[in-house]
Parts: sequence; C-alpha cells; structure tokens
Amino acid sequence: MKLYNSKSRKIEIFKPVEDKKVKMYVCGITPYDTTHLGHAFTYVCFDVLVRYLKFKGFQVTYTQNVTDIDDDILKKAKEVGKNWKELGQYWTDRFTTDMKALNVLPPTYYVKATESLPKMIEIIKSLIQQNIAYENEGNVYFDVKKFKAYGELSKLNRNQMLQIAKDRGGNPDDKKKHDPLDFLLWQNSKEDEPSWDSPWGAGRPAGRRGSPGGRPGWHIECSAMVYQYLGDQIDIHGGGRDLIFPHHESEIAQSESYTHKIPYVKYWIHTAMLMYNGEKMSKSLGNLIMVSDLLKKYSASAIRWVLLSHHYRTPWEFNYKELDEAEQEIFQIKTTLNHLGPSSHSEPDLSGEKSNEYLKQFTNLMDNDLDTPAALSLMKILGNNILKKGKANVEDSQKVLKNLLKILGF
Repeated sequence: MKLYNSKSRKIEIFKPVEDKKVKMYVCGITPYDTTHLGHAFTYVCFDVLVRYLKFKGFQVTYTQNVTDIDDDILKKAKEVGKNWKELGQYWTDRFTTDMKALNVLPPTYYVKATESLPKMIEIIKSLIQQNIAYENEGNVYFDVKKFKAYGELSKLNRNQMLQIAKDRGGNPDDKKKHDPLDFLLWQNSKEDEPSWDSPWGAGRPAGRRGSPGGRPGWHIECSAMVYQYLGDQIDIHGGGRDLIFPHHESEIAQSESYTHKIPYVKYWIHTAMLMYNGEKMSKSLGNLIMVSDLLKKYSASAIRWVLLSHHYRTPWEFNYKELDEAEQEIFQIKTTLNHLGPSSHSEPDLSGEKSNEYLKQFTNLMDNDLDTPAALSLMKILGNNILKKGKANVEDSQKVLKNLLKILGF
C-alpha cells in the first residue's frame, strides 16, 4: 500500500511504526457553522482510509478532536449572543449527526480540546524549562529559532510564513514576541473570555471580573491530544491542506521538542480544497454548501459518491449536476442488488474464486494512494456486467459488488 506523504512530497510505501497497528489523528472541527461539504470531503476520505486499513488487516486507533476553545468560536459566540460552550455543543452535535448520516464511522477517541488542558500545561512547562518557550506578561510563546526544522513540512520561506501567519490570526506584530514567527502556546484571556488556572496566571469563574487568567493557543491543543490518546509518535496525521502552515508545522515543533521523538508523524496526509463559485469553500467567504441542506434533497449515498469520485489530493469545484448524476449511479447499483434481500452488516466476505479478479483490481487501485475515483469506476463496470448477465447466475457477482462497496463505506 502506498500513500502520498506531504512532508516528503512523495508517494511512499506505507509501513507503520508497529507492525499491523496504525495510530492516526485527524484535525477536527471548530464547532461553529458546521458542517459544510468541505468538511465532509475531508472526513469521508479519512473514513475510507480507516475502513481500507482495517480491510487490509491493520488495527487502527483513530483520534479526532473538537477545537472547542479558540478565537473563532469565542468571536462567533459574541456575535450570536450565546455561551461559547452551548454554541460549541450545538454545532458539535450537528456535525456528528451529519457524519452519521454519511455513514462515517466514529473515531476511537473523539475529544474536546478543553478535556486535555492539564496535558497542554504540562507540555508548555517542559518547553519553558528547556528554554524552547518563554513567558511574557502572562503569554507563553514558542521560540521558533530554537527549532531548526521549522518550515520543513510546508517548505515555505520566512516571508511566506509571516504572511500566512498574519492571515490566519498569528499576529506577527505582537511586541511581546522575540521573533514575529513565534507562536502562542498560552495566552491571557480577556475579561469576558473563559480562563483556566496555570503557572502563568489564575483562572476565574465565568462572568467574574478581575485580572485575566489564561487559555491555550491553537496549536498546543492538538499536540496535547495526540500525546494523551496516541503517544509520542504516530503513523498518520491528517487534515485539510490549509492546516499545513501554521498549524501542523507548529505541532511538529512543539511535539518533537517535548518528546524528542523524531519524527513526530511518519505520514502527513492532507485533503485538497473544495471550491465553489471559483473560490475555496470556507466559513470566512460564506460560500458554504451545508451537508444538512443537501440531505433534504439528495441521498447520503449520492453525496458520499460525489465526494469519493474526486481524489483526496485533487482540488475540485462543486456543482449540483454531479449529485444528480450520482443519484442515477446509486439507483443503477441498487438495481443490481435488489433481489439480494436486506442489507447485511457482516464483514465483507471476499474469499470466493469469482471475486478474485475484481478484488485484485480494487486493491491495486486503493493501494495506489487511495484511488477512490478509479475504484468507483470499477464498481460501475462490475454493476454493468451484472446487468448484462440478466438474473441468472449473478448472485456471486452481486455479493462481490456489495462487499467492495462496504469497504468504501456505502
């Protein structure tokens, strides 16, 4: 099996740290205004990766986080006049409902960032003790100059990193920093923001005025959750391509400085951006196609079909015509399976001789960097061959089709 590694920028043979065991972490949502189709593309693609790894005989431990404390969620809570916790829980519930509708398997661990605060503080204290981080007026920063490999994941030069950091809330002009690229590990909370006790300031009850306590920076949250739930080295770390810098670059710096285990991640896997009306689909641009809205008109299988008809590394432009065509594909496949009886939830049985040809083609495609578009084309070919045979002597072929579709999450 081969996967593209964003760090090496090469397709590499997949070999986990521990034989037949895979530790995987995928950056989850910041729960406000979810779930748009761009989210669904990322999590459906990683769902297929998990399913396929299990089919290949790997034991997968999969952690996904919820960034439930963050500048963006606090800003949104103020805008809509809601408590940040209530807002986060509402959109987290919406997200999990949408993922369940799309038949996305729940991760082994689904964790809120606020549940790992003690681990964040432990890591930050260690980085300060090692003189890799520094405190200034209640804020704690990572000293990027102390980590020589900073930039190896993104391959960006300093000017590019500064511009992107500024665009994504990094504030290079912060006068408390030693260097504009230094990033926050812990920050003072404003009077109307949640805060927690730490060595750099006392927290206070919600609504209590007074000297500010603190809250974590964005990047440290994932480093803490990876370490707490998966350990000091993992096989796969995933997320959208827009997270490569500064988020994943900074994760590497924190985690490798804390654990001294290199590499922190063996394979970095990133999904491409989804476009709509010529621009990246994003909350900030407001050009969102919401999964819950699509489900009112289209089947979950059709939505999943469209998502998997695009390779996870290839940017693409959404249009509704694809969904209409996908409904026809789903109808055609159902036609080939309609006299098999109720859907079985048992594990795929692909041991029969007649399955060998298609199974071999399927695994060759999926082993080649998870080529789901070609795998779906193979499903159509198999389905068409079944229909050509008529109703006689097709049951074995139907079972093959059904079981291969199960591996793809249908």
